Amino acid sequence: MPILYDQGPLMNETEFRQMRDLVNGFCGIYFGEEAITTVSRRLRDRLKILGVANFSQYHAYLRHHPNGPSELEAAIELLTTNETYFFREGYQLKAFANEVLPDLKQRAFERGTRSLAVWSAGCSSGEEVYTIAILLMESGLFEGWDLRVFGNDISRRVLSKARIATYGESSFRAMPKEYERFFIDAPGGRQVHPKVRSICHFGHLNLMAHGHTAIVGRVDAVFCRNVLIYFDAASRRRVLDTFYQRLVPGGFLMLGHSESLLNSSTAFELVHTSSDLVYRRPSSSLRSTSGSP
Repeated sequence: MPILYDQGPLMNETEFRQMRDLVNGFCGIYFGEEAITTVSRRLRDRLKILGVANFSQYHAYLRHHPNGPSELEAAIELLTTNETYFFREGYQLKAFANEVLPDLKQRAFERGTRSLAVWSAGCSSGEEVYTIAILLMESGLFEGWDLRVFGNDISRRVLSKARIATYGESSFRAMPKEYERFFIDAPGGRQVHPKVRSICHFGHLNLMAHGHTAIVGRVDAVFCRNVLIYFDAASRRRVLDTFYQRLVPGGFLMLGHSESLLNSSTAFELVHTSSDLVYRRPSSSLRSTSGSP
């Protein structure tokens, strides 16, 4: 029997596994057994709103009701954590600006193009997207180029904030002062300068929906930092295969400081920069087997 609290029921173990597997199958996020209390507390208000008595009924609603797909999105909004800020993991951004971007410029020249695209996969409220755009503009390498930074997230709520591009002080806690000129004062905080915003594009996207990622197009670099840590092994392999397909040969993949491709993919080369380790899709057309240990 579920344990009852005055705010509503907590799910039992069977209900938790049903919910965990449904979420995992939809978007790749995986909750360990220790998350049962957190998951049930975050979702139990949905039971009241929908008028269902317990989490078994809620699971049935998600699977069979006509509004189930939209309700599942609402549930995932409540279950995901979206914490980010400008210039997060600065050592990696330094490597990106000083070593990766010159490499990408040279490769673009060799392909006969003056365009560059970067994808922030799981961009949350947009600070990473705008950080990348600022680094592209500040580099001085791409005057007159067609630049595009695409950010996606499964949460429509944080994407709305990203498009507004106005942030409070906590978002600037790691930003060097020299970049303040890329922001203007606005009600509620500081807003990203229109020049920066003009090369940034946001879209709702589930990374597990492999076919839908074609909207991103081919990209020169992918940032996916502190996202895959919430996925199970099979989902990580699937998403990494998507990144491989979206990257041009020689394109770079940037993961979070606590993430690696160990036991997830051998398709990428490990690249040592002066301040970080990053990954690259090999320039050769030969591909290693993705997912092999």
